[in-house]
Amino acid sequence: HKHLPPRLPKKRLRIHKSISSDMKNLLITSFTLFPSLFSAAAYTVPKSTGVQTPAARDGPPVEGSSSSGSSSSNRRAFLSNIATTATSAITSSSIIALNPNRATAATTNEDAQENVYFGVGCFWHVQHEFIAAEQTLLGRKDNELTSLTGYAGGLKADKEGRVCYHNFQSIADYGKLGHGEVVGMTIPSSAIRDFAVEYFKLFGDVGERVDTMDKGGEYRSLLGLPGGRKHPMFDQVEAAARDRGMTLVDGKGNDPDTLGKRIVYVMDTKKFPFYQAEVYHQYHNDFLSAPYGKQYNDLADVAVDDGRIQITGCPDRV
Repeated sequence: HKHLPPRLPKKRLRIHKSISSDMKNLLITSFTLFPSLFSAAAYTVPKSTGVQTPAARDGPPVEGSSSSGSSSSNRRAFLSNIATTATSAITSSSIIALNPNRATAATTNEDAQENVYFGVGCFWHVQHEFIAAEQTLLGRKDNELTSLTGYAGGLKADKEGRVCYHNFQSIADYGKLGHGEVVGMTIPSSAIRDFAVEYFKLFGDVGERVDTMDKGGEYRSLLGLPGGRKHPMFDQVEAAARDRGMTLVDGKGNDPDTLGKRIVYVMDTKKFPFYQAEVYHQYHNDFLSAPYGKQYNDLADVAVDDGRIQITGCPDRV
């Protein structure tokens, strides 16, 4: 699969500064060698992304509940080797305490900041386009960017509140949980129309995602607004869709692929929240275009350092 991380050489261990000194003395492991160690780890996430934590998430039921290149060595650095501490120190009740601080996105007005998401095929190139939109439309600096790859549109998470990319351990697989690939962001209410316009440009003149070789519900087109159709800006979002010959339909969760249908599912973010993707998938080069460059890739390091990107507790290659 195009998203599966390549087999990487061993890297020097870099303990992230957001981890406590006690955790430094525990274990930072490669999921390639010891994939089960973090299988039950809880996590803390930045409030700005709208990602749900295991403790605070009040969205869909969890699975099993009663409800039925060169820059990477310094950039994706913190689970790549094993420390000398015994693996038995990590148990099913382990919690990775992370720095919840985040950069505050600057705006030129007093609009309420809202968490929204957009998805159309593979999320790598979609993140790149929305990072550009934040820079050009909102004038945001590197430490103010909020667009992150993630998952949304499913009916549940796993018992630990996780939604993960496909992995060999079958931990909280986003496809099996009914989610699609999206990019979540925090933007002013008044900017939702402009971001919707940018979103529908991604469908081109034929009203289709660029990676048509990717098939399945994981790649469906969907967008999330607080309240869904009831959001005050929905009419403007729908107008932007019509201008591109696209039709908005209500998503019910775990929806099928939209390939060839010119439709986009509308999701209520209160019912279908955004789950941040693994560090590996943040600021990643697209597979259909030339590399975005070291300056873009290294934005992941900035976001990890200041807490805007969090470790999810999912298997990760960083």
